[in-house]
Amino acid sequence: MADNRRMFTGIITGIGRITEARPAPGGLHLVVQAPAGYLSDVQGGDSIALNGACMTVTTFDAAAARFELDISAESLDKTAGLDAPGPVNLEKALRANDRLGGHLVSGHVDGIGTVTRFAGLGGHHELCVRAPRELARFLAYKGSITVNGVSLTVNRVEDAADGCLFSINLIPHTLQQTTLGTLAPGMRVNLEVDLIARYVERMLGSAPAPG
Repeated sequence: MADNRRMFTGIITGIGRITEARPAPGGLHLVVQAPAGYLSDVQGGDSIALNGACMTVTTFDAAAARFELDISAESLDKTAGLDAPGPVNLEKALRANDRLGGHLVSGHVDGIGTVTRFAGLGGHHELCVRAPRELARFLAYKGSITVNGVSLTVNRVEDAADGCLFSINLIPHTLQQTTLGTLAPGMRVNLEVDLIARYVERMLGSAPAPG
């Protein structure tokens, strides 16, 4: 993942595809094909989130809409869907004058969830994910969660012995503009909890005992 601090919004700006994932010292070297024109304002060293994980562009070809990056073994261990060719959600780092269309996202994956249900319900789809138990305290009804880099609203939360189950309603637009439409039960997804919830939990956990 990128060493420099960047912020994102969870609003996907393009669907790319990892075309190569070859061994490199300490991890993998990835080649990513982006949509035409996507790299017109990108420079070497810029940050682009892949499926919600902030990465640093090492080399790029704007005309060919192709960029490359290195991902460490540690990052591979803590993320899903970045170790082999396949589609990925792309988002460039937030600029100071950009609109905050989703919520504040850091691009650092907090845990890996598992899809338990993905099915159509009338005009939308229901996505159910089992999150690791340690993320349960950050999930709340109508709260924000990032799934594979996409800013989403939690519609239901249920604690379980083996983790925390949460569900999300996905509208057709979201399925068209992201890779979430390719999900299926059993697939793993990258999760990032709400940044504000993380700070609140830290402050409450550090509060002095009354009396």
